[in-house]
Amino acid sequence: MQKVLLSLKNALRGLKYCFWTQRNITIHTVVAVLVLIAALYLRVNLTGMLFLLTAIMAVMVTEVLNTALEQAIDLFTLERNHYAYKAKDIAAGAVLLASLFAVIIGLCVLGPPLWKLFGERFF
Repeated sequence: MQKVLLSLKNALRGLKYCFWTQRNITIHTVVAVLVLIAALYLRVNLTGMLFLLTAIMAVMVTEVLNTALEQAIDLFTLERNHYAYKAKDIAAGAVLLASLFAVIIGLCVLGPPLWKLFGERFF
């Protein structure tokens, strides 16, 4: 049990590091909270909420993994290295893909109720 608690403590310490040092995770968190507030306000059904939560978690997980990869690369080499830059760019690309996925899910889930709420007023 003590090993499990130590593992949990280490994982939480890693997440705390990401949230305190990585600007993009803060941005993703703010956007996620706003999306969830909008979903609650618009009374999105359970299936829609699950899609939104899946998309949010995909972005957060890839961002955390991106941070871990960047830290490992920085530990390995401090000088300019073509392969280090490529690895960091590829990891950032994974975050971009997850973010695009989240935007598509957000538009599919929140688009229709937002259109119903605002579209009829402005168009």
